[in-house]
Amino acid sequence: MTILRALPIFEMLDDACLKPLTRVATLRSIPRHTAVLHAGDRTDNIYFVLSGALKVQISDDEGREVILSMLGPGELFGEMGVLDDHPRSATVLAVEASEVVVIGKADFKQCLVENPDVSLFIMRNLTKRLRLADRNIESLALLDVYGRVARLLLEAAETVDGRLVVMHKMSKQDIAKMIGASREMVSRVMRDLTAQGLIQEADGQLILVDLAVFRRHGDAAATN
Repeated sequence: MTILRALPIFEMLDDACLKPLTRVATLRSIPRHTAVLHAGDRTDNIYFVLSGALKVQISDDEGREVILSMLGPGELFGEMGVLDDHPRSATVLAVEASEVVVIGKADFKQCLVENPDVSLFIMRNLTKRLRLADRNIESLALLDVYGRVARLLLEAAETVDGRLVVMHKMSKQDIAKMIGASREMVSRVMRDLTAQGLIQEADGQLILVDLAVFRRHGDAAATN
């Protein structure tokens, strides 16, 4: 029960509502670079990230990949297939060793029926995902690569001790796949940001130094 209580989606439930879920929830450890599920798989479970980092990606027949999002502790995936009973729309891969809580589709559907707060949480999560998709479309249409990198770093950053920090390491290749650019162009932009003193790297984390500059680049439309 303690593990489920640590997840934001369940923290509002009282013990009586949470207890049935503890009987059906399982804890699964995912090694680094291991796929949790694949696009096209049958939907059987919903997953809640307890620790680690994972990426949601799609690919074509030629092996080209696009990263749709990065997931960290407290986030969930697989809920769309639970709600509409369609096959998985994307592949989820562990970027680092991770732990996830797994609940079967039927059990989670019953939880939604019995707990309106959990249903509302799912609705808010899907709305957040839709807004993110809209932002990504806007970035591709209106921003140059510099602006797309800046916006991505801003949205990935967390406030730690008064500083904006990108906690989970993202490779330049992953950034390129997330913003629709080449790795070479992303490397050039990152070098430029570092040379200007706008980002600093420490212990695998990126610190955003000048927030005002990042916001200007993250919101500016491309002029060329």
